[in-house]
Amino acid sequence: MTDSPVALITGGGSGIGAAAARQLLDAGHRVAVTGRGEARLRGFAEELGDPEGLLTIVGDASDYEQIKGAVETTLKEFGRLDTVVANAGIATHDSVAEGDPAGWPEMILTNVLGPALLIRASIDALKETRGRIVLVGSVAGFVHGPGNLYGATKWALTGLAENTRRQVTDWGVGVTLIAPGRVETPFWDSYGSLPPGHLLTADQLADSIVWAIRQPHGVDVNTVVIRPIGQPN
Repeated sequence: MTDSPVALITGGGSGIGAAAARQLLDAGHRVAVTGRGEARLRGFAEELGDPEGLLTIVGDASDYEQIKGAVETTLKEFGRLDTVVANAGIATHDSVAEGDPAGWPEMILTNVLGPALLIRASIDALKETRGRIVLVGSVAGFVHGPGNLYGATKWALTGLAENTRRQVTDWGVGVTLIAPGRVETPFWDSYGSLPPGHLLTADQLADSIVWAIRQPHGVDVNTVVIRPIGQPN
């Protein structure tokens, strides 16, 4: 167990992050998950039976000191870090011309600054293991939507993924952008209802994340766009 790979997942207490954590644990990885809600993290750990290979860390993905502390705690507990998954993200589900600006700073900080902070905090450890950075983006980061400020944050993440790859590939670190279409997760809770049509499951997205993480050394899968059948854009 002490030599098994280690992953750190932000926003890992529910949805896609939790599904990825479960699958990685099943595959023999050790996993640290962060989240802002202590109760949610505790419930997730209890649901899995408090496995030895799971570490839960309360923290805000958009706060550098907290995310740096999560990396340090993971390294202290597990001794290495092979993968980071920037999964934490939020949406205000409104438009730039008609929405409420009060919620925009938190969304932008979480969706754009958060992944950059995770990369900065973890890159030295990932150089040592020749590990991988996984950024969970969105189809909205490739397809324009009327007034979609959330989509603009994901366009920024799409750019961050490639800009990061061009720097860290010389250090042996891989970068994968996972860009899902509509997924049935707590993401839609603030929207009030699920969108119409077929939705992917969190486990289906986690399959792709784990597949990218488990690529052989020397193989760098860079961009994976995944839509449910029936989603046209």
